[in-house]
Parts: sequence; structure tokens; C-alpha cells
Amino acid sequence: MDQVLEQPHVLLAGLAEALSAGEVVPYLGPGISALAELRAPMTPEALADFFAGKTALPRRARGNCWAAAQYIENYRFRDTVTLWMKEAYAAPVAPSAFHRWLAGLPLPLVVDAWYTGEMRRALAGRGDWAEVQGITRAGIGEDRWFRFYDAQGRPADAATAAKAATLLYSPHGSVDPDANFLISDADYVEVLTEIDIQTPIPEDVRNRRTGKTFLFLGCRFHDQLLRTYARQVMKRSAARHYAVVEFAKLTRNERRFLDEQGIVPIDLPLAEALATLIAPGRD
Repeated sequence: MDQVLEQPHVLLAGLAEALSAGEVVPYLGPGISALAELRAPMTPEALADFFAGKTALPRRARGNCWAAAQYIENYRFRDTVTLWMKEAYAAPVAPSAFHRWLAGLPLPLVVDAWYTGEMRRALAGRGDWAEVQGITRAGIGEDRWFRFYDAQGRPADAATAAKAATLLYSPHGSVDPDANFLISDADYVEVLTEIDIQTPIPEDVRNRRTGKTFLFLGCRFHDQLLRTYARQVMKRSAARHYAVVEFAKLTRNERRFLDEQGIVPIDLPLAEALATLIAPGRD
């Protein structure tokens, strides 16, 4: 690992080639868009602060967006959680240059691990992609864990998604097109009871990830829920993965997680790493 970290730009050049060949699955966190100044909350902590600005929260829920959403759901009902999530992400977040670069690649699978929908906007110029989003089961009266959409944002089915050249997987949901949000503790308790047997992860996602390397960009794993999701999405993929991180800023739990999951840290500022990946002539 030390030798890899001594030459991060060389490693990124190789990963860019592998991305262009569809051999790597990009796992995108909100840190990419957070490089620009945005009104939308782009970290779990910022989202918790947004909730705190809407209502008084008990101490246990402060700074924790999942617990804050659960408190709001308990005392103001689920419709309020959805309404406030839509308000938090009402201002569209434009795709970055990196999102647009990814949209031009033949990627079988892209994971977008936040609520703002930049990657689906980057793909909007294409007609050969589909999306599957995680959904809350609260009050829907259906035994389902996710919903499919075609390239126009219309409801679709698993067969349609399976035919898509690129499948966008938004495991936590997204503000667009239908404001699907996995956000409260109760949402995740339901998912986590079955995630070990992979039921909440769509079959086509499981098929497309098989044997693939994951590249984590703009992600943090300082929260157990975020680590659990990443671990389960990576199941039955390649043995080695990569994450662009500033290693000195990682918590002990994050370092342990990277080591346990075979994720090689690429110790660079995110903006520098993204610029290296999309360097001219790389595609």
C-alpha cells in the first residue's frame, strides 16, 4: 500500500483508463459537489443542522440527521420529513465537470450516495440509461425496497433497467423525480434487517457489480450506517478497491473500515484527484 500511495497520480491515471473501459464502479459521495458553494446540505451533519433550524431537537438527535429525521417523523409525521427534505434540496445542484465526464463513459453501474441527483442530471442527455432508487417503506403499503425510472424519469420496471447501458443506483433515494428518501432511523432499521441477505439491493445492481473494482470519491465513512451501506453494495465484487481521501483527516473507524474492506486510500485532495482523472486526452 505504501508504494501505491507514493505515486497517487499514476494510480489515478490507471483508474481513469479502467473507468473508460467500464471496469470500475464509481461510488459518488456529496463531497464532489460540496467543492462548490451550495445552499443544499451536503453532509449528514449539515442536514442535521438544517433539521435543527426547523424544529427543536432533543440532544440525542442533534448532529445526527438519521435520528433527527426519526424524531420529526415521530412527532410531526412522515409527511413533514418529506416536506423538509424537499425544501432542503429544492435548489437543483448542477453536475460538476467530473459528473459530466462520467456521463460520457460506458459505465455499466454508477452509485450516487446522496440525495441531490447531480449524476442523473449529467446523464440526462443520453437515452440509454436507467435509475433505481432506494425508497422508504413507511406508509407505502407495498412490499418493495426500491423503484426504477427510465431516462426520462418515468416509472419503469426491472426488465427495462436491465436493458440499460448504464444503471444509476441511488441507494438512499433522491429528490428527483419523486422525492424518495431513506432518511429516518426507522427507514434504515427496515433495510438493515435484510441487507445481509441483499434483499434491499436490486438484483441488477448485484449482477453489474460482480467482479468489479469500486472507486469511492467524495465519500466519508465516519458513520456506521455509511460504512454498512458501502460494505453491502460492494459484496461479491473485486478484492481490491480505492478511495480518494485525505488520510490524516480520517477517523480511526474509517481507517479500520478501509483496511477491512480492501480499499486502498489515495491520499490526495479531492479536487486534485478529480482533475487528474479527467485530464485532457484521458477519454
